[in-house]
Amino acid sequence: MTNSRYGLIDQTLNQDQLQFPIKKLIVVSHKGEDLTVGYPAFGLNTYNKNLKSIGKSYSHPRTGEVISFRPSTTSESISAVAYDCGKMVRLPAFGIMRFQIGYIVRTKDGVFTNTTETDESKLKKLLNGAEKINGIYLTNNNVAFAPYESFTIGLQDVDTFVRDGLARALEHTPEKVAIKLMETTLPESYNRKVDVAYFNSVKDPILRVASLGHSYNINESFLNVCGGSWYSRYCGYAFGVLK
Repeated sequence: MTNSRYGLIDQTLNQDQLQFPIKKLIVVSHKGEDLTVGYPAFGLNTYNKNLKSIGKSYSHPRTGEVISFRPSTTSESISAVAYDCGKMVRLPAFGIMRFQIGYIVRTKDGVFTNTTETDESKLKKLLNGAEKINGIYLTNNNVAFAPYESFTIGLQDVDTFVRDGLARALEHTPEKVAIKLMETTLPESYNRKVDVAYFNSVKDPILRVASLGHSYNINESFLNVCGGSWYSRYCGYAFGVLK
């Protein structure tokens, strides 16, 4: 990504003169618009504790004005990770612990994104008026639903993953390919493989955190896309979006 308006907003002020801690920022491309997020990602901690850190007050690194953040959606998280093929965000987010991209709810029929609702009847209402596009359901409030028949679980090649329903639901895209997730798998160390784990069917809806991480076996390394992280367990990093 070569556009000069994207990249790091670094620190130029002295912290001693400010009321709140300085939080650096990066500007990334997200669905054709600019998205500003705190950098480095918040963590290393559980998702619950990372959300508390995201909700605190900070100082702008150049102006000193008070700034605040909100939790990123799964789609926004992916855009931040994919910035410049992950060259900036991969260091704190990958290789050490997982990168937490947002809430999901697994059900007996499929996976919901960007909701904490676990009541089955209310989950169905979330899809009222949602349009089914290329096998998944997308709403106007960032919620998506990927039926299990729309994606594959287990170790697979990148091309399969980014065209399947889960990747497109996490990225909340109507396109046939999840482009930003494809960008996160570009480093040669991943051998163009993705392991989709813990997105299996459950009897009753359960709330979990979707995460991206680095996994490996005896022969190769690959991108791990996990749907089994607890919000109060398992440490990682999470991005907050500048309000």
